[in-house]
Amino acid sequence: MSEQKKGREITISVLKFNPQSKISKPHYVDYKLEETPGMTLFIALTKIREEYDPDLSFDFVCRAGICGSCGMVVNGKPALACRTLIANYPEGKLTLLPMPAFELIKDLSINTGKWMDSMSKRVESWIVDNSEKEVDISKLEERVDPDIADQTFELDRCIECGICVASCGTMLMRPNFVGPVGMNRVARFEVDPHDKRPKHLPLQNKIAYLRRKLVALR
Repeated sequence: MSEQKKGREITISVLKFNPQSKISKPHYVDYKLEETPGMTLFIALTKIREEYDPDLSFDFVCRAGICGSCGMVVNGKPALACRTLIANYPEGKLTLLPMPAFELIKDLSINTGKWMDSMSKRVESWIVDNSEKEVDISKLEERVDPDIADQTFELDRCIECGICVASCGTMLMRPNFVGPVGMNRVARFEVDPHDKRPKHLPLQNKIAYLRRKLVALR
């Protein structure tokens, strides 16, 4: 049998820091490993943690670009590790940092959930019904036009990975900035017919309404 061709050597530099430790200081650690066919950054990081550095911290759940947990800064741009192909980096060098604007847990691990929860409360991302009628759970929900349902589902497809927030410098200057993900939440409930807040406004009034909403969140 012919000897299997080896993959190229890649270098992954990770900014490591544990804010919970009094002696830990931010520093880069370089890891060199062999690239395998179809290798994603998630696979590479898992290999590093299993074979080189069990202390390395990063987040993941689904490994399929659905949960949004593995967001990090790759060569200066926020991206999902599970959707980042090593082959797309011809120089074979990747520098990784945790996404800014979120609470750092350790190394590449951040707490996006805390920020998303705060944002949800600020934009009031829940159904508002001022009719004061009691909900009868024994009955079916009100029917929704399929086209409107599709619009709502499309807005619900946002995985809230936080990449849009980390990519915007406004977040670093204005801690209360809700970002595109917050605007998406507002739009989602603006479309939903179950929500009784002001809607079906002309375009200019909609924009003004969203602006007033953002100003109130400052």
